[in-house]
Order: sequence, then structure tokens, then C-alpha cells
Amino acid sequence: MKKRMDVAALGELLVDFTCNGVSPQGNPFYEANPGGAPCNVLAMLAKLGKRTAFIGKVGDDQFGHFLRQVGVEAGISMDSLMVDAHSHTTLAFVKTAENGDRDFSFYRDPGADALLTPDEVPEHVIAGARIFHFGSLSLTGEPVRSATQKAVAAARAADCILSFDPNLRPPLWSSLEQARAQINWGLRQCDVVKIADDELLFVTGETDFDAGAAKLMAQFPNLRLVNVTAGAQGSIAYYQGLRVFQPGLSLGGVIETTGAGDTFCACVLNFLLEHGLESLTSQDLSQMLRFANAAAYLVTTRRGAIRSMPEKEQVLALL
Repeated sequence: MKKRMDVAALGELLVDFTCNGVSPQGNPFYEANPGGAPCNVLAMLAKLGKRTAFIGKVGDDQFGHFLRQVGVEAGISMDSLMVDAHSHTTLAFVKTAENGDRDFSFYRDPGADALLTPDEVPEHVIAGARIFHFGSLSLTGEPVRSATQKAVAAARAADCILSFDPNLRPPLWSSLEQARAQINWGLRQCDVVKIADDELLFVTGETDFDAGAAKLMAQFPNLRLVNVTAGAQGSIAYYQGLRVFQPGLSLGGVIETTGAGDTFCACVLNFLLEHGLESLTSQDLSQMLRFANAAAYLVTTRRGAIRSMPEKEQVLALL
């Protein structure tokens, strides 16, 4: 089958309400930022000129209509976005600490994104993509877990590169044991993973990145490229015995870190679309991480994610 799409992604599309100041009465102001990790990834890829398609579900409410419009404006195909007339679009309230770290409160019991069914998965869209990307939030419960499993099977049958982001959000799981089991399932399916330092510790029990990555690649031999992110410290790529580290950018001006990991992930996928996943050199990996780190830093200087993705020229100018 001819690949008409660069990246298709399945998962959550939601509104991140981010605290943005205080009223004269002392009440917090919240800004409604469109988000959801898979769509954040696609938004950055669209900025880099790639053809993207999103698969998911929103409620038939003002937030769902807003999110569809934002996706279209971002250049993402929203043709596979389902609308549920009987459930609400998922909302997340994000409290940001002084260092930029976040605390999430989710309104999703269940939200529309968790109600995507296997019958609603457009296998032809997935088969027509070069890369299929998914995360763990679509594995938290049924029916979206079965929908994700069906999508992954379709992607494998169509020889897509499979990309996974563990994206651990403890409040959304009934137990951390269930979270670990489902994240492990995701890790068994993918070729490429972007995993944050705290997620690497959660999955492997290792605080040392090299030890954690080694354990990860031994447990999941299907993994061809592992990227470990550690915020401002930087990122490390592990690939066929190579280990490449690139420091992060610490230029100040960080407002919040929402979307930084998704931006990084998108830049990695963009590099793989342009260079392939075979025979990468240390120089290739270094170039990949430098660009991804710089793009991720730029997103931390802005609020929200989908509408905050930098232009390619802005990243290159920073480098």
C-alpha cells in the first residue's frame, strides 16, 4: 500500500486548563490550552512539514468542537476524530510549580477519549502511514484499550514504524501495577520509545540511565531506538550499542513544561522520516537530539502545547 501519510497517532485529545495569574479577588485564572500528548506530537510534525492524521474521540460539546478546530488549524487531518454525543471531552487542570514541574487533576470518568471503540479505528488510515504513534493514556481502560490494540496490530501488519510514549499519569490508573503492565505491553509493541527519567525508574527500578536503558533493551529486544529525556539536563539516545548524550538548553524563561516531551518526540520522528531507522551514526543521533532538545526548550517558554509549537526556523536560529 502506498504511504500517503507520514505519521498517524491515536489517543487522547483534551483541554489543559493552565493557571495563568490571579483575579483581583485572589481567584486563579485558568487558560484553556488545547492538548493531549499524541496530538501535540502531530502538531509539531505538521510545523516541520509532515503529513499527519489523528485518531481519537471528543465529546459533542464546546471543548470538543474547539479541539477539532485547533487540530485543523494546526494542519492535522481530523477526519478520524469521532464525536460522542453522550460523554464529555476530557479536561485536565494543571498546577505548575516554580521549577516548571506539573501536578495534574483529570476530569475523565470516563471522558470521551476513553470511549473510542475498536470498530471506530480506521485501519486504512494507519496502514497508509509511515509511522504510527501511541501512548499509555489510551491503555488505561476499555474500550479504548482494545481500540489501541487493534490499531497497533494494523500498524504492524502495514510495516509502520511503531512509536510509543509511556507518558505515566498515576491519577488515571486504578493501580500502579496495572499501569506497569500496560506500559510494558506498549513497550513490547514498539520500535522507538521516548521515555522520561521518572518513567524509566518506574519501569526498570534503575536510577542510573545507562543501567535502566540496558535493562529496558534486554527485556524488550524489539526496541531499536530508546531516547531517555531528563528535562533541562538533556537527553540520551541508545541505538545498536551506541550511546549519545546531548545536554539540554538552560537559557531561562521557562514557564511550564507541558508539551516539551511531545515536542522532543515529534522531532525524533521527523528525523526518522528523513533518515530512516537503519544504520544511524553517532553524528546522526547527536544531530537528532540537538534539534529535539532545542525545540522542547522553546515550548517550555510558552503556555500550552498544540498552539505553542515552534517553527523550524526558530529552532535552527536557537541552535
